[in-house]
Amino acid sequence: QVQLVESGGGLVQAGGSLRLSCASSGRTGSIYVMGWFRQAPGKERELVAAITSGGSTNYADSVKGRFTISRDNAKNTVYLQMNNLKPEDTAVYYCGARGSGVPSYDYWGQGTQVTVSS
Repeated sequence: QVQLVESGGGLVQAGGSLRLSCASSGRTGSIYVMGWFRQAPGKERELVAAITSGGSTNYADSVKGRFTISRDNAKNTVYLQMNNLKPEDTAVYYCGARGSGVPSYDYWGQGTQVTVSS
């Protein structure tokens, strides 16, 4: 099993920045991809950014150039640096993890609220 704990959410004005952290524990050696997702009220959960164990990344078009995902393997932690935040970025942000060859994310954190005021 893998446990994920997010932190770093909060309230920020438009144009501001936040950094989210996702600390993993347990069978972290089984993790291949870690991703940040978000879910706004009344909307489906969407992938924001993901990073593989080798460091390859991908981003949703809506956050390209503003968000950066990174990982510190020594600390078993993944970060999401969010700059130039917009009100439409307001959502609960979740950290997810999946193993190699597994099509879906198996492990999830509890989520952290990000609110961007205009």
